Amino acid sequence: MGHHRRALRTTAVGAVSATLVAGTALGLTPTAQAAPHPIRFVDITGDGGTVLKANVVTPADADGTRRYPLLVMPTSWGLPQVEYLAQAQKLADSGYVVVTYNVRGFWQSGGEIEVAGPPDTADASKVIDWALAHTPSDAGHIGMAGVSYGAGISLLTAAHDKRVRAVASLSGWADLIGSIYSGRTQHIQAAALLDGASLVTGRQSAELRQVFDDFYASNLAKEPELIAWGKKRSAATYVDQINRNGAAIMLANAWGDTVFPPNQYADFYEKLTGPKRLEMRPGDHATAELTGLFGLPNDVWKDTERWFDHYLRGEDNGIDREQPVQLKSRSTGGYEGYPDWKSVAATHRKIVLAGTTTIRTNVNSGADGGVVFLSNILDQMAQLPPVASIPLLPRRWAAVWQSEKYATTQQVRGTAELHTTVTPTKESGTLVAYLYDVGPLGLGKLVTGAPYTFHGRTPGKPFGVDLELYSTAYDVPAGHRLALVVDTVDPLYIEHNPSGAQLTFSSPANDPSYVSVPLREQ
Repeated sequence: MGHHRRALRTTAVGAVSATLVAGTALGLTPTAQAAPHPIRFVDITGDGGTVLKANVVTPADADGTRRYPLLVMPTSWGLPQVEYLAQAQKLADSGYVVVTYNVRGFWQSGGEIEVAGPPDTADASKVIDWALAHTPSDAGHIGMAGVSYGAGISLLTAAHDKRVRAVASLSGWADLIGSIYSGRTQHIQAAALLDGASLVTGRQSAELRQVFDDFYASNLAKEPELIAWGKKRSAATYVDQINRNGAAIMLANAWGDTVFPPNQYADFYEKLTGPKRLEMRPGDHATAELTGLFGLPNDVWKDTERWFDHYLRGEDNGIDREQPVQLKSRSTGGYEGYPDWKSVAATHRKIVLAGTTTIRTNVNSGADGGVVFLSNILDQMAQLPPVASIPLLPRRWAAVWQSEKYATTQQVRGTAELHTTVTPTKESGTLVAYLYDVGPLGLGKLVTGAPYTFHGRTPGKPFGVDLELYSTAYDVPAGHRLALVVDTVDPLYIEHNPSGAQLTFSSPANDPSYVSVPLREQ
């Protein structure tokens, strides 16, 4: 675990620096935006008497004679209460009372960090109570919005408080364990970022500290407790309550979100039965929303306002008649509309993973998912995803299969699925699968990938692996190939390969191995 701890410390320092830079910049933003509406900084008594630091922005024409729709916005993890002020000003201009507040355990708010536990949803309800008593807000028209941590709390509150009629959950999660522990693999860089930021800007509870420590230590005895802890904090657990309450739910996420990968949002979206919308764009965690926090034009925030205008103010702006699934391709930058998530991939094309291949573990082959934030921001801004030279990948540590050259563009849309048979030499192990777009010179651009960890297997006995890679939208040009690469080490994840272990991949005649690639109809 020594190298994991070193990686953790390095990433945590980076996370802290990024958080402080973002916090400082966001702290300056409202100064430039503050002219039209006075901002009231207030203390709100949350659950159990915990004091929450908040601010209130009201419409300029508020004169005490009319009521306005209310928007409550909990802050992101580690960011101060001024985070949303630029957007709060715009929303107040449009006729909303906006209350943003620092979630308990962070900055000047009281209490300890509960990670969207019951005290956090109870706090949100207390903020709604306060707003109805102290602002010209309308009890029949209440919405919640937030980025990241605020997104998760908003969704959970919609399950527990029937007064919430509309939600915009931006770069959030519906399944906490499915996000940072997908494939039964610890997402070490994502966890270190959250841990480091909370150590600098907040107060961790003893429970949270123990959760992080057990997570890093790969304490399998505590795995059931970790999963139960995460389920209590996941909107997917309460989807039936959300559906009964009937709130209109808008979800937005990025294809390359290294904290909350897109698959879990898409799965949750499919289970919603009320008014709903799903938006996916290029980028990493919360990067698609970032410019909007500075008051700049931003598609996510524009659609958020349209969502509330329709479902809280009754505006006939057409958002309810648009295709509810809106995807922005990483390759073309254009938007595509679909009636539901299942329709994103019209067909699937299988790449056969033939033969038997053995790789050694414990070495990064050169194929990996990049660096948290940096790699996917480069993809978002310049269409430069992580790359690897496929012909030069050392076959000692990487298994490689390639498709034929495609005669036409292949529009990959949705979730690729790997099915293979693995024979380990040890009882535990980790593999990471990557799908690359390979050009004529053999340079591979990362399309998608995902980790998979196993424990308690019998050495020498084969077993089947089914792994969903992270959902994406990427165009493979004509004349290119797709390559599936599997190795065992990636800086994004903790790996569980005992020293000297080997993994053998095979394709039995009665259970052939393949990767199924989802393609848009052309």
